[in-house]
Amino acid sequence: MKNLLVAQNVSKSYGDYKAINNLSIEVPEQSIFGLLGPNGAGKTTFIRIINQITMPDTGKVLLDGQPLQPSDVQHIGYLPEERGLYKSMKVGEQVLYLAQLKGLSKKEATSRLKYWFDRLEIGDWWNKKIQELSKGMAQKIQFIVTVIHQPKLLIFDEPFSGFDPVNANLIKDQILQLKEDGATILFSTHRMESVEELCDYMALIHKSNKMLDGKVADIKKDFRSNTYQVGISPRQRNEMLENLNHHFEVTPAHYHSIHEDVKLHIKIPENSSANDLLHHLITLGQVNHFVEVVPSVNDIFIKTVGQHA
Repeated sequence: MKNLLVAQNVSKSYGDYKAINNLSIEVPEQSIFGLLGPNGAGKTTFIRIINQITMPDTGKVLLDGQPLQPSDVQHIGYLPEERGLYKSMKVGEQVLYLAQLKGLSKKEATSRLKYWFDRLEIGDWWNKKIQELSKGMAQKIQFIVTVIHQPKLLIFDEPFSGFDPVNANLIKDQILQLKEDGATILFSTHRMESVEELCDYMALIHKSNKMLDGKVADIKKDFRSNTYQVGISPRQRNEMLENLNHHFEVTPAHYHSIHEDVKLHIKIPENSSANDLLHHLITLGQVNHFVEVVPSVNDIFIKTVGQHA
């Protein structure tokens, strides 16, 4: 797959502080790439380099195979974590003005504005001032400003900040549709559930260094532990537990169920399969629940950062 954005050995320091250390990532075209890390990890510095707000000390960034140029800002849409709109301007006038700064004609900008106002259900906000809007309402306007010129690279920094669950889902759906329409999206967030729902790829930065990156599915596979969550109604509870502890690594599990089961986490040896475990369990009782314990992105984040604390 072709990469739209490539960082090659990018480093940036501020005095004695190393904000980014030799960062290399590849963001495939028409994908959603999650950029993760604790506060101060270096995410914002990297985003500022992409937007040419600051320049790297070493290394380079390529957009569509070419080194970044000042003119590339026309091909990038950036939604910063700290939003910025003119509070005393009317919504329609402001977005129209900002869209024209991105190179759209007034006619084209007006057409796209009407489309987005309908899509985000804000058609009656045209003559409202930003200062009259709630934080979530203003976020919708900032989102439109970011996407209206149809850039090939979109950078969203905490895009769900300030939204209630209903509007967060609305924006999530729009982000997925933008990807389907051809956009490539760099997504910086602390919300791990958003990465699970949206991201095809991810990179984790900690203390200025990249800890891991790749396809989300592949990273989760790498963190598997061959552990299964099991609910079983045994014929003889004590005998079953003695049998399982003899063959496997067994610990209690906690989850909600309609059955009065013995709930366990069972780790199987590397040379065994899920079928081997299931066949073994069937000899001991009625199996009502059987699912692999797949690590969440949050689990991976905590484990990786914890190991390098």
